[in-house]
Amino acid sequence: MDLRNVIEAIVFVSDQPVTVDFIIQVLKKTQEESAEDLAPEKEASYSKEQIRSLLNELVDKYQSDIYPFEVKAVAEGYQFFTKRAFYPYVKQATLQKNKKRLSKSALETLAIIAYKQPITKAEAEFIRGVSCDYAIQKLLERKLVSITGRSDAPGRPLLYATSPFFMQYFGIKDVSDLPKLKEFEELAEDNLEMNRQQQ
Repeated sequence: MDLRNVIEAIVFVSDQPVTVDFIIQVLKKTQEESAEDLAPEKEASYSKEQIRSLLNELVDKYQSDIYPFEVKAVAEGYQFFTKRAFYPYVKQATLQKNKKRLSKSALETLAIIAYKQPITKAEAEFIRGVSCDYAIQKLLERKLVSITGRSDAPGRPLLYATSPFFMQYFGIKDVSDLPKLKEFEELAEDNLEMNRQQQ
């Protein structure tokens, strides 16, 4: 198997910069666990210079305009990155993907935080009537909410609020652009009245 392709595959699947030492470790470990019984004299040996040279070839390869991504040397390692010209498209694709994955509980918790911020987890749970641990964790992971400090209440619990990414995610300039709670109440009353008339 072409060593250059092996190295490219290792860098491709990593979400962190891959160092020369790590690649050598992977190569040796894979060789040891291989189903083939290689004689000691047939075992391949890898030098840092050889691996680094092949990595630099990858860097050169992906400089071509035919690729939307590139390999960059960062933090003492190598990693794939999307080229800057494609950022707007990748960003939009990520936004669309993340929107589909927000669960009902996460959306409910996010709405409470948006309208009552800054708010503690206990306060959000009091409003929802159920635990918000998992929902808040997911919202933090997606950078839709952030920790803004601590409450003066006993135990000094964390305070949560919407993040700058929240505005971008929902396409608004400011939290004040959110529909007013009164609008929701009026809509709920209208729907209730319509249901009564239909019955």
